[in-house]
Amino acid sequence: MHRILQTVLVALFLFTVIPVAGLRAEEGLRELVNALGTAKLSDMDEHIGALAKNGDPKVLAILEALGEGDLYARRADGQVFLTEESGSALTLTDPVSGESAGEAPKVAFQKIKVNNSVRRAVRTALGSLTLLSPDRNARLKAVQSVLQSPSAEALGAIENALGSEKDAAVRALLEQARATTLLISDRPVEEKKKAIQTLKESGGRDALSILSAAIVSADESLKPDIEAALASIEQTQALWAAGQNVWYGLSLGSVLLLAAIGLAITFGVMGIINMAHGEMVMLGAYTTFLVQEVVRNSFPALFDWSLAIALPLAFLVTGAVGLVIERGVIRFLYGRPLETLLATWGISLILQQAVRTIFGPTNREVGNPSWMSGAFELGGLTVTWNRLWIIVFALAVFAALLFLLKKTPMGLQMRAVTQNRRMASSMGIRTPLVDALTFALGSGIAGMAGVALSQIDNVSPNLGQGYIIDSFMVVVFGGVGNLWGTLVGAFTLGILNKFIEPYAGAVLGKILVLVLIILFIQKRPRGLFALKGRAVEA
Repeated sequence: MHRILQTVLVALFLFTVIPVAGLRAEEGLRELVNALGTAKLSDMDEHIGALAKNGDPKVLAILEALGEGDLYARRADGQVFLTEESGSALTLTDPVSGESAGEAPKVAFQKIKVNNSVRRAVRTALGSLTLLSPDRNARLKAVQSVLQSPSAEALGAIENALGSEKDAAVRALLEQARATTLLISDRPVEEKKKAIQTLKESGGRDALSILSAAIVSADESLKPDIEAALASIEQTQALWAAGQNVWYGLSLGSVLLLAAIGLAITFGVMGIINMAHGEMVMLGAYTTFLVQEVVRNSFPALFDWSLAIALPLAFLVTGAVGLVIERGVIRFLYGRPLETLLATWGISLILQQAVRTIFGPTNREVGNPSWMSGAFELGGLTVTWNRLWIIVFALAVFAALLFLLKKTPMGLQMRAVTQNRRMASSMGIRTPLVDALTFALGSGIAGMAGVALSQIDNVSPNLGQGYIIDSFMVVVFGGVGNLWGTLVGAFTLGILNKFIEPYAGAVLGKILVLVLIILFIQKRPRGLFALKGRAVEA
């Protein structure tokens, strides 16, 4: 009997007390929402804070609508609704129940005004409300929102979130957010000093800007700590900036290596000043464009493989064009460097005009596969995937060429012709065939360089012109015909460019690099790594 009575009492509680409590909670939330319609702009921060403390999940949608300017108050009774404009009418939704409230004329409502101060308060409130979301991305977005608009009122929510956060990246941002809000709170000085230390250890531009803003209104006892933290972060940032310049230099060096490595072979073995080398790069880029067009239109699922398909095709196309140029023009001009220079310059103009006629003068779109898109952080460095893969590709091409020259019969013949053409000819090596294959190889490598450059530069008829002078500088600086010299020269000039550019600008930086190379060549006419051989020594 006692148990039956207990069950009846529990049932009565569930069916009477809980619904009444729910109704009271809804009424309380409705009062807070309706208060937004009559509040002054100067008092909105207080009302937004009260809504955030309510804890009801519906508050998220209400605050988002407030920030977007989609909250309207009915003039007749002051009730607030979520709205969507529909011509001269408003589609109404009850913010508490979430039920549709029909449509009404827009003139019967007054829009709840917002300004930048209100939007900041909304962002802060939304951030604190979603700090405990089960969705990692939502939590990250919430912490970033709090960091953008720090508020001392969010400190409690941040500390609660820290107590349960397991994700390392989110936790690190939460620590930074806590330190930021501590500095503008009324917490004891000792806690603020620990917050300064936390920001100092996190480093980065965000911490630098936070501390720079904090020092203006900070207590005198905190200013020495903030100044020391700022000096430490600036020193660290300077080191990371130097590291970033080295990375940019390596990235530029890999581009120069790709553009120059084919030229190093033809110039070193044949002594040909090939002014059409840049157009081989351009043809490789346009081959990539054509491959991607076919893939997009006929085999869209293979788009991520488009570069793998374009690489051998670009090598074959530009290699064939190089073979035709060597057999049709250059073989008649050996030993006449000025005529060769003029002839290849004329060929470059013909190729450019042919591409303009076929594809038009405007830039062509070449997309990035998914594995070459985006970037990632490495300490204080920002590393883009496309540049990283180009460095890997450039080094792979260098290693393959080195293997070809050192371990294959063709490489042996090329080295023999390089060191002493007459002796190689007398030993039975067909030097004209070696010249033709060498020129085709150099042109094919330039085409592969065009595939890589299409991912970071505009594909246009003028693509190759931007690299031809730099390619010759790399080859001459490194040592004509020496692959190791080309590698060292490309990366050296790339890094040097990136360290000079911030102070002198891009154009003046290139001029200074050119002047330095001229001065260097005065001392070492054969470059960093000069070829050896009887013919060379003579």
